[in-house]
Amino acid sequence: MTYSAEWIASEVNGRLEGDNVQVTGGVFTDSRACQEGSLYIARIGESLDGHDFIESAIDNGAVCAIVTNPEAGPGDLPRIVVDDATRALGLLARAHLKRLRHESEITVVGITGSVGKTTTKDLTARVLQTFGPTVAPESSFNNEVGMPLTVLKATEETRYLVLEMGASGAGHLQYLTSIAAPDVAVELAVGKAHLGGFGSVDKLARAKAELVEGLYKGGTAILNMDDKNVANMAELTNGPVLYFSAKGNSKADVRATHIRLNDESCPHFDLEAGDVLKRVKLRLVGRHQVTNALAAISVCLDLGLDPRQVVDAINGFEAVSPHRMHVFESSGALIIDDSYNANPDSMRAGLEVLARLGERAPRRVAVLGEMLELGQSSPTLHRDVGELADQAHVDLLITVGPGAREIANPMQGRAECHHFDDADEAATLVKEIVRPEDVVFIKGSQYSGVWRIADEFIQK
Repeated sequence: MTYSAEWIASEVNGRLEGDNVQVTGGVFTDSRACQEGSLYIARIGESLDGHDFIESAIDNGAVCAIVTNPEAGPGDLPRIVVDDATRALGLLARAHLKRLRHESEITVVGITGSVGKTTTKDLTARVLQTFGPTVAPESSFNNEVGMPLTVLKATEETRYLVLEMGASGAGHLQYLTSIAAPDVAVELAVGKAHLGGFGSVDKLARAKAELVEGLYKGGTAILNMDDKNVANMAELTNGPVLYFSAKGNSKADVRATHIRLNDESCPHFDLEAGDVLKRVKLRLVGRHQVTNALAAISVCLDLGLDPRQVVDAINGFEAVSPHRMHVFESSGALIIDDSYNANPDSMRAGLEVLARLGERAPRRVAVLGEMLELGQSSPTLHRDVGELADQAHVDLLITVGPGAREIANPMQGRAECHHFDDADEAATLVKEIVRPEDVVFIKGSQYSGVWRIADEFIQK
């Protein structure tokens, strides 16, 4: 869509300085991504000031910039001066979606949860793409920057807009839904991710419920019946509620029964939903993927889409976002790369996969990075992961990051253990110590850096 600089300024509560140019080439916060006719938003981040890259944005085609420093950049560049560039980005995305809803048919799907958001987003988008033009975020663009940028990629042709919505504190989802109220809200689970930002599971559940409370008028809440904190969110909406259950709960609208794992640890199950009975054969690794698949299927069934086409698309899906249950061979070893991020619940799921795929392996190796944002519970939760690693019969444990040291406590005397504060130092040992036929599980919070260890195996 084409917007004038004057219109943009009015929508973001800014002041236009310069010509009323037409923005035709999209909106970007990365100067390198700008293209002809685009709008550049000069955000001030934790380590970089976007104002320093205005010239680069212009070189790449930007015709206008949103700035907080009116003196930055060349004087002849049309600029919109605001108090807060990130806030302006959100306001622009909200105005853009409002216009799309007025001028076209678009359905917004919002997905949140302590685990599974990105995979469920990828699954949902993959299926919806078979029914109409679909826009979804790259990787995990789910915060106050990534989500609005995804909204701004939607056009008049977009039929489905699938948004991953993350929260590391109270009010975060409320803010995101004020930008893009979902027609369908998916609540996956209330776990222990970002517990340090909330203080307790109850407060975390309350914050996650902001997605349901932020539903667009008449919107549907799709809730995981297997998580009581999620199921209780039904009380917060007057609209339709659809329940799904990976445990086969007969009261759920969409449920999985007769779950089996094949030799690659990919789950197969019977899908039951009213008159619908289909066999689902996932290509994703791990029993926990059943929950993610059911959530995606529930969205599609709620939208009235053909169940046969939905299941066919689900069965053909393979993981697309990097470092998420990517299983591959490297120099004779089997690598389970789930290193994008980590919390206690996803650690449990991943170690279950290691246990299954490592049943006949000479050694089970776990490279586990620190789980961040867990607050005062961090030492206990890391020790709990150590208990899980013991139950998975891990033979060789390598931990990375100061907090991860606690993982080894329950493993002392039961497995070979090594600890490193730095991922690059750990990588040196991992490359030396891993042998052909080992099964290696790599997981940790993104800032622990264990994904770099996984990349070493990918590059071999």
